[in-house]
Amino acid sequence: MSKQFNKLLHIATIGKSVGLKGDMKLHIKSDFPEQFKKGASFFINEKESLTISDINHERALVRFLGYSSPEDAKKFTNKHLYTTIERTRDECHLEDGEYFWFDIEGCTVVEDGEVLGVVEEIDRISITNYLSVKTDEKLVNKGFAKSFLIPFNKPFRVHTDIDKKVITVSGGMDILEAS
Repeated sequence: MSKQFNKLLHIATIGKSVGLKGDMKLHIKSDFPEQFKKGASFFINEKESLTISDINHERALVRFLGYSSPEDAKKFTNKHLYTTIERTRDECHLEDGEYFWFDIEGCTVVEDGEVLGVVEEIDRISITNYLSVKTDEKLVNKGFAKSFLIPFNKPFRVHTDIDKKVITVSGGMDILEAS
């Protein structure tokens, strides 16, 4: 895959065909369902995209332009829908204190001036987002776990500076020691 395709964000997966008009189940993987609307286009691979011709948010059903039969639609079962980081920034509104996951990934996690590690990804377990942190090599060499999870909420999250790519935490070392 090209570098450009690797920068795309997986935001939904197309499920099975439903009914006689080419409707498909839509499994949204995004916190911004408003981006799924009639006329919106999404990539399915480097060269192909699909445009929504109809969507029913209550039933989580979608139909794509040019595909109006179950036979046409079935070839998209289990395909992923992708969008760009730029489009996400333009179309998805964040409240104060909220961050895009792609901005959090790669941030250094610090507690009391000591680097604990780097955020590899964010995991949502139930209603809580957890930072999946790759432990700093100096701490791994001291016998600590190679990775750990820390809740991305108060009281653990003290400060987030996206521009400097630093997240200051409290209690992170305790979690790492218990890991």
